[in-house]
Amino acid sequence: MEFVIGTFVGVVAIVGGLYWLLVERPDAQDETAVRRRLRRVAKPGVLAKAVAKDQERLSDVGAFDRMLARAGDVISPLQLMIQQAGLKVTVGTVLLSCAVAAALAFAFFSIYLGLPLIAIPFAAVAAYLPIGYIKWMRSRRMLKFEEQFPEAMDLLARALRAGHALTTGLAMVADEMKEPIGPEFKVLYDEQNFGLPLPQALKNFATRIPSLDARFFVTAVLTQRDAGGNLSEVLDNLARIIRDRFRVKRQVRVISAHGRITGWVLSALPTSLGLLFAFTSPDRYIEFVKHPLGMQMVGGALLLQVFGVLIIKKIVTIEY
Repeated sequence: MEFVIGTFVGVVAIVGGLYWLLVERPDAQDETAVRRRLRRVAKPGVLAKAVAKDQERLSDVGAFDRMLARAGDVISPLQLMIQQAGLKVTVGTVLLSCAVAAALAFAFFSIYLGLPLIAIPFAAVAAYLPIGYIKWMRSRRMLKFEEQFPEAMDLLARALRAGHALTTGLAMVADEMKEPIGPEFKVLYDEQNFGLPLPQALKNFATRIPSLDARFFVTAVLTQRDAGGNLSEVLDNLARIIRDRFRVKRQVRVISAHGRITGWVLSALPTSLGLLFAFTSPDRYIEFVKHPLGMQMVGGALLLQVFGVLIIKKIVTIEY
C-alpha cells in the first residue's frame, strides 16, 4: 500500500513538474517580458520599435542570433530581401542552407568525382542557390503586389471620399486585400497604430516595397499632409498611371517575346544534345565520362553553360 501511494505521489510530482517546466514557466517568462517592454514605453513609437525588434529575430539559436545581430550592417540586405519575399525563415536558416549546399556540391565534385578544381566554382554556385530562390520569390511577390496596387489605391480613394480618415482607409485595405498587399498595409497600419509617426511608417513601407509605385504613393501622401489638397483625386490619378504602365509592360513583353524564346532555345540546346548523345551512343558516352579529362570537360561545359544562361537572360531582359 505504501508503495502504491509513493508511486502515485511520485507520478503526480513528475507530471506537475513537467507541466510547470514546459507550460507554466514559459508563459510566466513571456508575460514578464511583455510587462517589462510595456514599462519601457515612455514616448510614441517605442512600442512599435519593440514589436518590430521581436519580429526581426535572425536565428532560432540564441548564440547564433546574437552573433548575427552584431553583424547587422552586413546581413541587413539579406534580412530585407527575406522580408520582401514574404518567407517565414530566418537569416540564420538561409546562411546555414547556403553552407550546406556548398559543402554538398564540393564533396560531390571533389570526393566522388575527383575534380577538386571544378568543385570550387560549383560550390560557389550551390551556395548562391538559396539566395537565388529568395530573389525569385521576391520578384514574384513584388510583381503580384504591383498588380494589386491600383485596386488598393481605388479602395483607399473611395474610403477617403466616403469621409474616412487615412488611417481608417489603410485598415480597410489591410482587411480587404489579399496577400501580398494586405499584409504589407497591415504592417503600415500597425506601425502607426502603435505610436510610430505616420511619415516614418510610410517611409518604412517604401523601404520594404522596392517598387516605384509604392514610392509614388508615399510621396503623394506626404506631400498632401504638408501642402494640402484632394488626396482621393491624387490616388485615383496614381491608379490610372499604374494601369497605363502595366499596359506598356505587356506591350514590351509581346515585342520581346521572340528574343526571349530564342534565349530559352539557346540555353536548352547544349543540355538537350548532351542527353540525346547519352541515350543514342551510351558506350561512347560512358567511355567519355569515365576518362578524367572528359569529366573536366563536362564540368567546364556546365560552368560555361551557367554563365551563358545568365548573359542571355541579361540581354533579353528589358528594363521598363
